[in-house]
Amino acid sequence: MKKMKEMISVLFLATILSMVPCALHAAVVNIIPMPVKLSLQRGEFRLPSRVSIGCNSGESRIVGDYLAKKIKTSTGYVVTVSNKKGVININIDPRMQIDAEGYKLKVGPKRILINAKTGQGAFHGVQTLLQLLPAEIESDYKVDGVAWVAQCCDVEDYPRFGYRGLMLDPCRHFITVENVKKQIDVIAALKMNTLHLHLTDDQGWRVEIKKYPKLTTIGSTRHEADGTTYGNYYYTQDQLREIVDYAAQRFVTVIPEIDLPGHFMAAIAAYPELSCTGIKTTPRIVWGIEDIVMCPGKEDMFEFLEEIFRELAPLFPGKYFHIGGDECPKKMWKTCPACQKRIKDEGLQGDEKRTSEDKLQSYVVKRVAKMLEKHGKTPIGWDEVLEGGISGNVTVMSWRGIKGGVEAAQLGHDVIMSPGSNGMYLDHYQGDSKVEPITIPSPTRSLELTYSFDPVPDVIKKAGLDKHIIGVQCNYWAEYMYSNAKMEYMMYPRVLAAAEVGWSPLEKKNFEDFCKRVDAFCVRLDNRQVNYHIPLPEQPYGSCDRVVITKDTTVTFKTSRPMRMVYTLDGTAPTANSTTYTEPIRVSHDCVISIATITPYGKMSKVRNVQVVRKKYTPAVDVKNVKPGLKMKRTMGYFQNLNELEWSETTWEISVISALEDMKIKQDDDYLVLRGEKCYAAIAEGYVNVPEDGVYYVSSRVDQVWMDGKLLIDNTGEVKALSRHDNSVALSKGLHPVKFVFIANITGGWPSWWNNLNMQMRKDSAKKFINVSNDQFFYED
Repeated sequence: MKKMKEMISVLFLATILSMVPCALHAAVVNIIPMPVKLSLQRGEFRLPSRVSIGCNSGESRIVGDYLAKKIKTSTGYVVTVSNKKGVININIDPRMQIDAEGYKLKVGPKRILINAKTGQGAFHGVQTLLQLLPAEIESDYKVDGVAWVAQCCDVEDYPRFGYRGLMLDPCRHFITVENVKKQIDVIAALKMNTLHLHLTDDQGWRVEIKKYPKLTTIGSTRHEADGTTYGNYYYTQDQLREIVDYAAQRFVTVIPEIDLPGHFMAAIAAYPELSCTGIKTTPRIVWGIEDIVMCPGKEDMFEFLEEIFRELAPLFPGKYFHIGGDECPKKMWKTCPACQKRIKDEGLQGDEKRTSEDKLQSYVVKRVAKMLEKHGKTPIGWDEVLEGGISGNVTVMSWRGIKGGVEAAQLGHDVIMSPGSNGMYLDHYQGDSKVEPITIPSPTRSLELTYSFDPVPDVIKKAGLDKHIIGVQCNYWAEYMYSNAKMEYMMYPRVLAAAEVGWSPLEKKNFEDFCKRVDAFCVRLDNRQVNYHIPLPEQPYGSCDRVVITKDTTVTFKTSRPMRMVYTLDGTAPTANSTTYTEPIRVSHDCVISIATITPYGKMSKVRNVQVVRKKYTPAVDVKNVKPGLKMKRTMGYFQNLNELEWSETTWEISVISALEDMKIKQDDDYLVLRGEKCYAAIAEGYVNVPEDGVYYVSSRVDQVWMDGKLLIDNTGEVKALSRHDNSVALSKGLHPVKFVFIANITGGWPSWWNNLNMQMRKDSAKKFINVSNDQFFYED
């Protein structure tokens, strides 16, 4: 009996001990970026209603005041900050053996201790502490009914890279001071330490320069093709000081960018003499690359830049100043007498590797670098600055893949990795372009792609050049960001992934675990009123909101990262209690699949309503006298939409075309074309030969596609950069009447004549769309 009791005691003890790690494992700890070392302990810390924060120095007092304000705002508790020990203690010791941005955090049942070498390190420790508390700690008003507890743990943490940045583009679409501050708050919470402001571009000059007032009276305003005005929007120097100070309080450094020698159209609009020809122009109203650039042959150009740097350098106390250097067409320099004289005088003759004009750009970069050095600044340039050779003190920001970064490191330059192809461009699609909001035509750059990026390529590691990769940056370009909500939708949660890429050890990365932490962090974004992307239900091989069927079948959905989907078939909107999608949905008759994604915390994506229609094959028509091609009529004029075209009194030019691409007028994108002065509309009609019976998905970038007398695709009302209104149709083999409507105009900064005009079809059993070939089009003679 005694032996039996002993055995029971041993088993009981073993059971209790086995439960300890399970309990710790079950503790909800979701920190982004993942700390270097995190050890969970038993117990939890509960905030008392009177919170005392102890700080051992003036520097730690700044951090303590920040924490006190956060706690007071969301809890309503009384919080005091002093040099006495408190329940939360922030100690800074310059002798501490840790990275300057690192910290140690100990959360015990009764007390919290943050130790750091600097105020910045202590601030990072505070951010980790805040993420241990409930998400409501981020609220800007008092939240009742919350258990303000944090899991006991020990953390030792420091960054992988010293530079961890986010770029914002207020040039294409302006970002207010308050919204800039809002993003600073988020990146500071993610331990990112740099905000790069892209202040000038072809489409807008967004910074006050007192000596050159026309930069903002003229350069900050766009007169759009549709007759509307965008602007005038810019930051005063006082507003920039406000942003810089706000960021500094959160240990974020603001870097300005004056983009040169290309992307300079807004400045040239204000001061035409800055260009090679002196052309009188306006800020560019379309996106893309502008041929009109600054003239490096004119000495006045450099005096102009010198004054800009003289005014701006004191506003930004950080080490770096970005000078752009990207996408600079040089064809004007080739015919400009002043530029050619500069090339001759400076001995910039071309060689096997570089043209004279490449070397002229290098001359500009080197000369500008010297200007900035006088102000104590280190210049950063996009990777094109390598093309003509650059001086040793220029830091290279590699955006066209990693190649530029590798080359720069091999030449001894410091490098910031920022490649769009590796998920660092936040304006790229993060899901299926057929269902996601319109943005720059791009491949899908998923959250997983961003997260999986390693800024140090193997070739750099093997060469022992790791020290030259100083950091990573994600970039938000604003061409298609027509609202702040859209901006945030595109930025988050990919900014979270970039933050972890820049901070956490490579061996700590785990995408499945990261996704769980993202879901939790998004609740914090909710409390900050920050919008973010929730993956939408997508269909394989291209989503479509109208699915035609001819027999019983299934409709399949997926998401860009693992998420629960819920749906209904009865016309009601799905809720958290609706049927969970676990397998392809079987359909046999007309219905609407209303489907949405839902996060583990109950927030739903936009609902997709997919109409399922059962049809018989539409019969082909019997037409005897047909010839290859399509009949087309075309008229000149600016038409913003189909209504304007239909009500216009216009003269049509009639012809026969052999390809849909022939609906376009072949003309160079000159000054007048890019301001909507040479626009037109075209309508092509005829027949398309369908090779076999089947259900086909149809896609096109024209304004409208009509088939068998019915409107099949309607892309009107939005930027036509991609086909986002595909449709499906059941067709019999043979000829089917078609009509294509194309309006060459500028919508949302996108000239529709940049599109490839085609018709694409995909059989429902196929994985890829195929262009309808020209020999499938016919017209009746």
